[in-house]
Amino acid sequence: MPGFSVRDVPAQDFINAYAQFLQRQGKLEVPGYVDLVKTSAGNEMPPQDAEGWFYKRAASVARHIYLRKQVGVGALNKLYGGAINRGSRPQRHADASGSVNRKVLQALEKVGIVEVSPKGGRRITDDGKRDLDRIAAQTLEEDDE
Repeated sequence: MPGFSVRDVPAQDFINAYAQFLQRQGKLEVPGYVDLVKTSAGNEMPPQDAEGWFYKRAASVARHIYLRKQVGVGALNKLYGGAINRGSRPQRHADASGSVNRKVLQALEKVGIVEVSPKGGRRITDDGKRDLDRIAAQTLEEDDE
């Protein structure tokens, strides 16, 4: 059986599958404010999916860290940020909420998916890599059927 990795699966399919896995597992510690908080200063409203957006963000962060050696909170803030509406003036970039990204990393750390890197930031653990590759293989099998 050939080995599959996260790189072989379309990003959206993998993120949805891994978010469902995290939600079913029930080990991810979700903060109490997820139904109230905006994810960026550039957003006007909180996410519409009040229950599942934290799991999708966690799955997306885990995939992002898998694809790179190590990632810090600042890099995630820049990645998940977007344009801020300034009326008739040109739009500018606004970073995402550092608190949300920090809580996601801390929750993934408690589950054992990521660990603190000695060089700074977070990196994926061997168990986390194995889990993500297993979910990627399952997602590819479901797509083939």
